[in-house]
Amino acid sequence: MNNTPIFEIHNIKNIKDLVDYSCEKFKDKDAFLVKKNKNYEGIKYSQLRSDINSLVNIFINEFNLENKKIAIIGENSYEWALSYLSTVYSNNIIVPIDKELPLEEIQNILLKSKINTVIYSNSQTKNIKRISMNLTYIKHFINMEVDNNGEYFLSLKALLKKGNILANKNSLNIKIDNNKMCSLIFTSGTTDYTKGVMLSHSNIVSNIMSVCSVIYINEKDTCLSILPLHHAYECTCGFLLMLYRGVTIAFNESLKYISKNIQEIKPTLLILVPLILENMYKKIWKSVSKKKSEYFKLKIAIFISDILFNIFKIDIRTKLFNRIHENIGGKIRLIISGAAAIDPIIMKGFKSFGFNVLQGYGLTECSPIVTVNRLNNSVNTSIGLLLPEVNAKIINPDANGIGEISVKGPNIMLGYYENEETNKEVFENNWLKTGDLGYVDKNDYYYITGRKKNVIVTKNGKNIFPEEIETYLTRSVYISESMVKSVKNPKGEIIVEANIFPDLKTIKNKFKTSEISLEDINRLISNEIKIINNKIPLYKRIRKFNIREKEFEKTTTKKIKRYIKDNQY
Repeated sequence: MNNTPIFEIHNIKNIKDLVDYSCEKFKDKDAFLVKKNKNYEGIKYSQLRSDINSLVNIFINEFNLENKKIAIIGENSYEWALSYLSTVYSNNIIVPIDKELPLEEIQNILLKSKINTVIYSNSQTKNIKRISMNLTYIKHFINMEVDNNGEYFLSLKALLKKGNILANKNSLNIKIDNNKMCSLIFTSGTTDYTKGVMLSHSNIVSNIMSVCSVIYINEKDTCLSILPLHHAYECTCGFLLMLYRGVTIAFNESLKYISKNIQEIKPTLLILVPLILENMYKKIWKSVSKKKSEYFKLKIAIFISDILFNIFKIDIRTKLFNRIHENIGGKIRLIISGAAAIDPIIMKGFKSFGFNVLQGYGLTECSPIVTVNRLNNSVNTSIGLLLPEVNAKIINPDANGIGEISVKGPNIMLGYYENEETNKEVFENNWLKTGDLGYVDKNDYYYITGRKKNVIVTKNGKNIFPEEIETYLTRSVYISESMVKSVKNPKGEIIVEANIFPDLKTIKNKFKTSEISLEDINRLISNEIKIINNKIPLYKRIRKFNIREKEFEKTTTKKIKRYIKDNQY
């Protein structure tokens, strides 16, 4: 199997090892860049170590916290990262919570996981006041942003000052059980309601080392953290892995400031989801489409560049498309895309511009990475090769070799929290059934065709994968988002229906008007669907469509929540 390690790695057994190793090896280097008063200030690895020691001393010697669950909820920040590391370093269990969840759901997670302490940002103050009155058993509420302790909450900054004194008095002798739960992540799924995924130190660090053994990342790199840290993909790859390799991390202020923050930080690495990459790609083409001459110049430049690179191995892409590179900071050397499948056309497009984009695949239950493409051997349509030490197989493949992907390895979760029924369903002889359908080719590259729960089966027994049709739909400049499902027509036949959120700005530009009628939108989208239907087999064709007035409700990694009733219409 073609998953041999390429790069040398330092062996670590747990996240405490990671902290000890990195904070010593890279002690004089900036671990984080934090924006204060419009300027960025560096926090060195040595300072990170000192702050962790201070907070760990508070947890152990002041609060008597060991093997307790500590929830963290708030925006990406140095304080978030510090709280996470201090929790797992001190032999406690971190429970990262999505800050976008409604109060009731946050409260349910806190109740279900028996939380001892909550660390939160200012934006959550209103929720925390309600929670403190309802869940009176929670012992500590710690605000990450305020300077001083209040009547109902503690200040993280004040605790750090106090912990610094304790750290000078107490030596820490912490022993980590590598195979015990250190992280409890409640998934925000697209097809089901939330489940608590239990990950151990060993699960997480094995995944970090496996990724670093096949993708080159080092201390000269800078990463802009864009995705929410409560999500396993960003937490492992955009945070812990980066610290392991001595990378400097900066935090994106919000999705609307991505371009601005990229220009300020000029990162070398980006960890993204397809929707962000697709939006970046569409913006590039929209900017040149305003002038036909610019559009055709870019087309010709790509044609020439592709021939020179693919046939003669002459690479002029960075110079030829310098303006595009400068618009994305000018120093990007690697983009990793995960959390959902990306349109191969987008992958090919970015590569034509001279960007290294690697697609990977994983799920929270796998800590989270399972497969990833390699820099010098990447396939645009594939999710890549298995990571070292990770095994996979295709269960019950059909005539085309498509079946459910099942995974086994040191990165596989301990199980779902207090959910033995579901654990029995997803585990079979220590193999985790992912719920994803796909196949593997003769060169060991894996491909995803869709989710098992989403597949549409016609009366003739043919399988239709909604994700495939949605890719065709969102290639249209007039369609912003789409979700495909099955319905029955008056004859009782199963047909494909598409729910579409149109790109009104582009449509209005086409009609050169600020007002557009629903009739005109329907006519335009109907024509786009005709074009798409001519490209796909008869049984997959879209027979019915609906126009939505608002975006689909999505997870924090920008995947549509298919189970939400409002998304069905």
